[in-house]
Formats: sequence, structure tokens, C-alpha cells
Amino acid sequence: MKLRDFMMGVVTGLAAAIIIKEVSEKVSPYKSANDVLNDIKAEFKKESPIDGSWVFMKTENYTNGFMNVPVYRGGISRMKDGEMETFEFAADARTGAVVELNKVN
Repeated sequence: MKLRDFMMGVVTGLAAAIIIKEVSEKVSPYKSANDVLNDIKAEFKKESPIDGSWVFMKTENYTNGFMNVPVYRGGISRMKDGEMETFEFAADARTGAVVELNKVN
């Protein structure tokens, strides 16, 4: 195998990888549900340890009267001051920003 042929294969492979990455981001412009959950958990951990968490992997539409946003729904539970606190959230699927947070207890 010649070096030239090898380099052509490498360049072709890199070009294909870049094209596939760009197309996949356009097909699914959402952050992964696990990434969104991990970001929210990191914010909660700043105050106290987390006991449990969950997230729905499919998006749903959220509206607050003037905007309609695809969101992931999920929840977090933690112990704070000896009491269990449970929160449910809706996070923007594109950015991961929390658009709704409710304390369940």
C-alpha cells in the first residue's frame, strides 16, 4: 500500500465523519436527555446530595401561553435538613434550560 493511498483513505474517512456529524445534528437538534439531567443534577448537588433522579427520554411540547418549547420532563429527590425533597422539572430539549420546576412535597 502506498502512502498516498493511505492518506486518501484517512482524508476520505475524516470528511465522511464531519458530514455525518453535521447531518445528525440537523436531524436531531436536541441535547440528549441524560446530558440535560446531568446538568440539572450538578446544580442541585451544589446545595445537597441527591438521592435519586429520572428523566423521560422523549420530548413533549410545553407551553406557557406565549411560547411552545420541546422539553424533557424529569425529577430529582434529595435529603435536605433531614427531610426528603422531591422536585419535578421541564427542561428545554435544545438548551437544557429549566423552564418549569415544582416541589412535589
